[in-house]
Amino acid sequence: MQHNTVLITGASSGLGRALAQTLARPGRTLWLGGRNTARLEETAQHCISRGAAVHLNICDVTDTAAMAQWVHGTGGVDMVLACAGITGGTRRPTGPDSAATEPQAQIRRIFATDLTGVLNTVLPALELMQGQPRAADGLRGRICAISSVAGLVSFPGTPSYSAAKAAVDRFMVATGGNAKKAGILLSSVVCGFLDTPMVAHNTFSMPGLTDVNSASRRILRGLARNERRITFPLWLAAGSRLMDLLPISLAEAYYNNQPAGAPGSMPEPDLS
Repeated sequence: MQHNTVLITGASSGLGRALAQTLARPGRTLWLGGRNTARLEETAQHCISRGAAVHLNICDVTDTAAMAQWVHGTGGVDMVLACAGITGGTRRPTGPDSAATEPQAQIRRIFATDLTGVLNTVLPALELMQGQPRAADGLRGRICAISSVAGLVSFPGTPSYSAAKAAVDRFMVATGGNAKKAGILLSSVVCGFLDTPMVAHNTFSMPGLTDVNSASRRILRGLARNERRITFPLWLAAGSRLMDLLPISLAEAYYNNQPAGAPGSMPEPDLS
C-alpha cells in the first residue's frame, strides 16, 4: 500500500492523533489538520520525533473553501483520513409534560462537522486524486472516512449523530463503487466506542470500548486489504443491524430502558 503522503483531519486528538502517530516514520509526509493549535502542535512534535515530515493546518472542516484550498495545496496525497467529528446526546425533559430533546444548535453543528465536514474533505480529495498517476497497485489514492456503529441504528439517545454517521457510511460505500474504477479506494470505518476524549465523560458503560491505538492498526490493516467497509467490533455491528430490523416500537422500548445514551448521560459538545 502506497502511503508516503497522508492527510488527516481531526489530528489534534483522539483517533486522528493516534493515526498520525502510528503512521509517523522517516520518509513519510503528514498533512495534519485540527482546530486546537496547542494539541495539534503536540501531535506534530511526536510525529517529527519519529522522523516524519509534518505540515500543519489550523482549520475547521465546516469551511468548504478553506478545506478545498488546503487539500489541493498539498500537491498530491496517497491517503486521506477524515477523522474530525463531534458527538452529543439528548437533554433531560424540562417538565412532567415534556420529552427529551436535542438542541437545534447541537443538531446543526453535528451535521455540519460529521457530514458536511467529511464532504469538505472527501470531495476535493477525489478531485485531486483524479489527476494523480496510478501506483503499482493500480490505485491513485485512498480516502477513508470515520462512520460509526451508531449509524446502523435509529438510536433515540443520539439522533443527529446516528443520522450523520449513517449518511457518511452510505455515501462512502455507494460513491466508492464508481471511484474504484478510476483507481480511488473509498472506505468507511464503522466502529464502536473508542477510548477518546470525546466519550471520556459519558456516564454509562460502553460495550466494546476499543483503545485508539488498536483502532488505528485495524483501520490501516483494512486499508491495506482494500476493504470498502472496515467494521469493528463485529459483534456490536451485527447486533446493531439486527436491532434495526425490529419494528420501531420494539427497538425504542429496548433503547429507552438502557442506561447507554439516556437523556443527560453525555456531556454537551463544544459548539464553537
